[in-house]
Amino acid sequence: MTSDRTTVDPPEHPLHALTTYELCDYRRELEGAIASFDNQTSVSSARARLQARLDDVVAEQDDRKKLADA
Repeated sequence: MTSDRTTVDPPEHPLHALTTYELCDYRRELEGAIASFDNQTSVSSARARLQARLDDVVAEQDDRKKLADA
C-alpha cells in the first residue's frame, strides 16, 4: 500500500495465486482504505472501485474456505 491511506496497490499476482496471508493483508488494506473514505465526501467512484476489489477478495477467501471444508 502506498503512503496515501485511500490508495491500495493491486497485488503482483492474481487473487487465486496469493497465499492466505497475502490475501488477508490485501483485504486488510482494502478495508482500511474504504474506512478512510467513509470520513470524506465526493469520493464515491474511488470507494466503489475499492469495494469491488474487496468483494473479489472476500469471494476468493470464501471459495478457499469451502474447499478446505469439503
